[in-house]
Amino acid sequence: MEQPLELESDDDLTDSEESVYSGLEDSGSDSTNSSAAEEEEEEEDEGEQEEPSNGAAPKVKGAPRKSKALGADPPLKDSEGLSVPDEYEEDIRNTVGNIPMEWYQDFPHIGYDLEGKRIYKPIRNKDELDKFLEKMENPDYWRTVQDKMTGADIKLTDEQVDLVHRLQKGQFGDVHFNPYEPAIDFFTHEVMIHPVTNRPADKRSFIPSLIEKEKVSKLVHAIKMGWIKPRKPKEDTPTYYDLWAHEDPNSILGRHKMHVPAPKMKLPGHEESYNPPPEYLLSEEEKLAWEQQEPAERRLNFVPQQYRCLRAVPGYPRFIHERFERCLDLYLCPRQRKMRVNVDPEDLIPKLPKPRDLQPFPTTQALVYRGHSSLVRCLSVSPSGQWLASGSDDGTVRFWEVCTARCMKTLPVGGVVKSIAWNPNPTICLVAVCVEQSVLLVNPCLGDKLLYGATDQVLESYVPPEEERVQPVQWVTATSEEHSRGIRLTVQHSKALKQVTWHGKGDYFATVVADNSNMQVLIHQTSKRWSQNPFRKSKGLVQCVLFHPIRPYFFVATQRYVRVYNLLKQELTKKLMANCKWVSSMAIHPAGDNVICGSYDSKLAWFDLDLSTRPYQLLRHHRKALRSVAFHKHYPLFASGSDDGTVIVCHGMVYNDLLQNPLLVPVKVLKGHTLTMDLGVLDVVFHPTQPWVFSSGADGTVRLYT
Repeated sequence: MEQPLELESDDDLTDSEESVYSGLEDSGSDSTNSSAAEEEEEEEDEGEQEEPSNGAAPKVKGAPRKSKALGADPPLKDSEGLSVPDEYEEDIRNTVGNIPMEWYQDFPHIGYDLEGKRIYKPIRNKDELDKFLEKMENPDYWRTVQDKMTGADIKLTDEQVDLVHRLQKGQFGDVHFNPYEPAIDFFTHEVMIHPVTNRPADKRSFIPSLIEKEKVSKLVHAIKMGWIKPRKPKEDTPTYYDLWAHEDPNSILGRHKMHVPAPKMKLPGHEESYNPPPEYLLSEEEKLAWEQQEPAERRLNFVPQQYRCLRAVPGYPRFIHERFERCLDLYLCPRQRKMRVNVDPEDLIPKLPKPRDLQPFPTTQALVYRGHSSLVRCLSVSPSGQWLASGSDDGTVRFWEVCTARCMKTLPVGGVVKSIAWNPNPTICLVAVCVEQSVLLVNPCLGDKLLYGATDQVLESYVPPEEERVQPVQWVTATSEEHSRGIRLTVQHSKALKQVTWHGKGDYFATVVADNSNMQVLIHQTSKRWSQNPFRKSKGLVQCVLFHPIRPYFFVATQRYVRVYNLLKQELTKKLMANCKWVSSMAIHPAGDNVICGSYDSKLAWFDLDLSTRPYQLLRHHRKALRSVAFHKHYPLFASGSDDGTVIVCHGMVYNDLLQNPLLVPVKVLKGHTLTMDLGVLDVVFHPTQPWVFSSGADGTVRLYT
């Protein structure tokens, strides 16, 4: 007796019907009864928000029902005992259709049911802590996903999890699909009597193509109109042309404007004759000298020979070599035409004003100050312009009256005077003198007694501090004997000194030490007798230093660069590149925006600080090394002294308009010093008020040009 078949309700459902109830609508996986029942429980909980009109929760058509264990109604049975789906069950799921769910993200509802009522989003106010606790406590947290259509959480079944894993690994979704099944070969190499497809042939395979007919008619029309021409056969014959065809005006190359003719060969002379005159034949000594010469240095590349007749002349051995060189001449001939521009040389020279329009400036030698027995290295003029101080290698400092060239005072210092600087403060009569390793602060006691008397009172009013401060130098008060000679203070350094310069207000002065350490530059304060080292490390061999006349800037010139430091901010402001091998001297314009530097390679570099860190102009007027440069305080003049024994005075006008470049015009070359030991002018300094210039030389004299 046959037993009746019992079929599960899930087996009657198609894949598409089941996918409606699974958590993944697009997965196409099979779900079990248990998972479907659990999902329906969640769906009923979510569907309690909307109640249908008859008061009973609608059922979904074909949906799996709850089991008896859960208290659900028993499934309906037909006459044969098979389970029958309820036709009146309804789906209360979201019915908005296949639209982007982002459209609802700003609304409280997530769609509409079949009656058009809103389906509200489930209340999801879980914070991070709730999510973490759920993650820790819920063992099915890892397989729970959110349905975008309803906003509800759906737990994936085992089959759905396996499907996700397979898709992540790149495998097929269906477990039972075999991608490696043997392929059925429909076509074989054997000719078979029956065709694989019995499709009848197309009509177009029996009639001519209309598209091809249209293309052919277009090509025929183009050939008739002459738009398409047959290709010319290539000519294999080589083309030659005449190199000297430019001489014939009718030829093509002759009519070409940019044609460059090939170089012609030199015509043979008498020495190339088979019977040259006797004076062209070489003697034995000349032949020997010709053989010892380099081929490029020989006047002739052959030895002239004499034959009795033309029949006796042998074949020329260098014929192929000369033909090859001639081919090289033709091949390597420069084919570039140089365009000559007709420019008047006078137009290239800038239009400068005439020197007589730029007066006043010093033109003639007025006075010679004689008295030193050795070369005079340095000069300095008092702020009033009445006195002049000069330092020499004979170990003395001489003080002169400017107008009379009279030596008012001679101060022996016992060493070579490297630098001398008069205090620029007109209320103080003080001169700083560099002698070997010391700076002597000298009161020359010249001029107004009240002035130099007040200077001594200022120096004597110094009160030493209670605590001794560590200084890089030692301040020593002059002895009674030194005081009688005019020396008031001695600043003793550890190394030999090269330069001393004052600040514009007269209280500070800076010194340069002949050393390569960070102690090269020191700044001293006279009123407090305090010295300090402004730099932590050395930036090169310092040549000279200067204070800015107006602003708190400090200029330090090394061999190749001029560094500008801000003393208030204690930082590097600019670094000027002198484009010289070795900077020797430096001067600053009274306005403070322009600097000139002299160098030992005969260059004078003018810097415009507002314009660039490179020289605005390089002047090469001197033939030998520049020893000194100077600016005038009031007149637009600057001067340079050189080892060629001359002082060149230039007009240097700086305009208030920043867009207008400075005007630099050399106006006068002053001569007078004689060269001694290959040294000429060693120092140049202007008079503070008059357009006069002083120069000191290696001949032991000081000269004034007015």
